[in-house]
Amino acid sequence: MPVPPHSPRWAVARPARPTAAVRLFCFPYAGGGSSIFTSWSRFLPESVEVCPVLLPGREERFGETPQTRVEELVPQLAENLASWFDRPFAFFGHSMGGEIAFSLAHHLCRAGRHRPAHVFVSGCVPHPSPLLRHTLPEGELLAEIRKMNGAPPEFLENPELIELLLPMLRADFALSESCVPAPDAVIPVDVTAFAGSADPEATHRQVQDWAHHVGGRFASHELAGDHFFLREAAPLLEIVGRTLA
Repeated sequence: MPVPPHSPRWAVARPARPTAAVRLFCFPYAGGGSSIFTSWSRFLPESVEVCPVLLPGREERFGETPQTRVEELVPQLAENLASWFDRPFAFFGHSMGGEIAFSLAHHLCRAGRHRPAHVFVSGCVPHPSPLLRHTLPEGELLAEIRKMNGAPPEFLENPELIELLLPMLRADFALSESCVPAPDAVIPVDVTAFAGSADPEATHRQVQDWAHHVGGRFASHELAGDHFFLREAAPLLEIVGRTLA
């Protein structure tokens, strides 16, 4: 997909599949980036083109200020991804990414133009967070990240990395905390929700509450693992691929 000179990229196909029937836009969790989805195409049929979304403040866009409010991010996503909506598409998002995916789908449906064929929300719930992580002192925030199994030891034990990346993590947590859908927010789209069997952040029962915001068909699945169960991608992507097929 061509990008004007000096304009940041908002998505990338990994790999490009020009004849794919559907694009799967993938939104990362807090602190994550497009590299999470590098291997996903191996587990999905050739008819699906995996398109990680490139958010400000990480990877090749590290020099940009990360977004902290979903009402500011979503219109930018809608505008900058519009040229990618030239074939059927779906959204997948995990944790913060799932909340963004739903918010963008709701925005597109209300605009009455492009709408996703399917939305996959994973490891997230449509409720306010009981803990405002972005406001925590550094030590408490790192303890929360450790408890969530959200970062490798080399990050948690490296003061230079912490100093470099913690502002982006705080911004992501603030963004996530702004993503709570209104009680009457409903999308006329089919939605599938995923939960980890040992995830205290979003239990299977809790992720089923997304059904209240779905006007299409709704399904939910519990997979083995903690909050980051998607790191074992094959079981999840078997369901995603079958659903998109």
